[in-house]
Amino acid sequence: MASLLRAAATLGLFPRRGYCSRGAQGELSKGFVEALKAVVGSSHVSTAAAHREQHGHDESMHRCQPPDVVVWPQNVEQVSRLAALCYSQGLPIIPFGTGTGLEGGVCAVQGGVCINLTHMDRILKLNPEDFSVVVEPGVTRKALNTYLRDSGLWFPVDPGADASLCGMVATGASGTNAVRYGTMRDNVLNLEVVLPGGRLLHTAGLGRHFRSGLWPETHRLMAGHLPSVSPGSRKSAAGYNLTGLFVGSEGTLGLITAATLRLHPVPEATVAATCAFPSVQAAVDTTVHILQAAVPVARIEFLDEVMMDACNRHSQLNCPVAPTLFLEFHGSEQALAEQIQRAEEIAGHNGASLFSWAKEAEERRRLWAARHSAWYAALALRPGCKGYSTDVCVPISRLPEILVQTKEDLKASGLTGTIVGHVGDGNFHCILLVDPEDTEEVRRVMAFGEQLGRRALALHGTCTGEHGIGLGKQQLLQEEVGAVGMETMRQLKAMLDPQGLMNPGKVL
Repeated sequence: MASLLRAAATLGLFPRRGYCSRGAQGELSKGFVEALKAVVGSSHVSTAAAHREQHGHDESMHRCQPPDVVVWPQNVEQVSRLAALCYSQGLPIIPFGTGTGLEGGVCAVQGGVCINLTHMDRILKLNPEDFSVVVEPGVTRKALNTYLRDSGLWFPVDPGADASLCGMVATGASGTNAVRYGTMRDNVLNLEVVLPGGRLLHTAGLGRHFRSGLWPETHRLMAGHLPSVSPGSRKSAAGYNLTGLFVGSEGTLGLITAATLRLHPVPEATVAATCAFPSVQAAVDTTVHILQAAVPVARIEFLDEVMMDACNRHSQLNCPVAPTLFLEFHGSEQALAEQIQRAEEIAGHNGASLFSWAKEAEERRRLWAARHSAWYAALALRPGCKGYSTDVCVPISRLPEILVQTKEDLKASGLTGTIVGHVGDGNFHCILLVDPEDTEEVRRVMAFGEQLGRRALALHGTCTGEHGIGLGKQQLLQEEVGAVGMETMRQLKAMLDPQGLMNPGKVL
């Protein structure tokens, strides 16, 4: 832990003191731990090995790298004081939400202080007339939608896991509804961020909930597919887009302590369906044709035959073991009838069979629960192994090409894996099963992921559509944004975090 003993300027609320001196085992000094307890209370600080291990890994295959101590602040004032204390002592700060990430974003690669934000779980303000809500970082996606149940509104960004909403902001998350409602980048209006050193920033100004740019489905709203938008949802051209800077920053620029999110009207009617195809090509061609025909699909998900077999077993479905699309449509009863008819025609032209519609809420819930459990269904194919997920995204016109080639490569690789994805926006995942103790297999899995990432870049796509960079995609990020892009990011990081203490080792 000697690398933590940095020369630090005296920043924030705490004077420089010898808190960081280590004992023989390299542990934090008792004085520093006591200083943490003075901020949040003794019961909200832990150096226990079990707590540290729990906070040293996420759902990825990256090895556990525990922090030196875990703290649970109860409010933003405590977060600010913790950040000031850690920064004045030269200690790394690692934000932690629900730990459902897939890129090692919570691994404490230099030790330090893990700040678990889950105790800050209040919904601070609902503005139904302005279609917005303010949440603390411990509020999860499901908790918010339960709270909104009687309001006629919902938050549609749905990565599958019941992730914390501010964690979803930090990773730039997406999910099954992105084709209709956009990603987190499209649905974040303002952020409250504790900067390194403890200063508090409101990225769009205190209490404001402005929008920049058009909403993802504005053209559909204008076409009458959903109720009209709220007149209270405004736009702003004031200065730099600081909100966008922190979306996807992965905890490397500050701690997100509140998010103002955009809400959407609950659709009048909803219908879901599954549809099996004779080949991967046919399923992906159907996706492209549905989008090109401007059918306002809300979700369109692809699962290959290996994934369908795994989901059948894991979730007790009875779907054909074949390349399959899961679809969902939102709108009025009349609009849905038109959408269903057009989608069936397009799928039929591509050789679809066994189009199965789910109109009742319980049927739809079961269908999407199976889709959201795909990660665990895949892990069950090889018990005891870890999962590694690729995350490329390409322009929709290049999707058939890359997906068909990836399927062939996966078969030829000899690796155990499946393909599943949010193909409506060109994003898909290979979930590869790997024995972390088998170094040769780990090497092959990582090589497969890098090859796929470079193929996506060659097709003018991205190496990550929603999981983020974390520990594993830093070289691909350099290839994606180029030397000038990387230098600009480093300059922004150095300006906001001159000591490099915010979640070190991630992104850059």
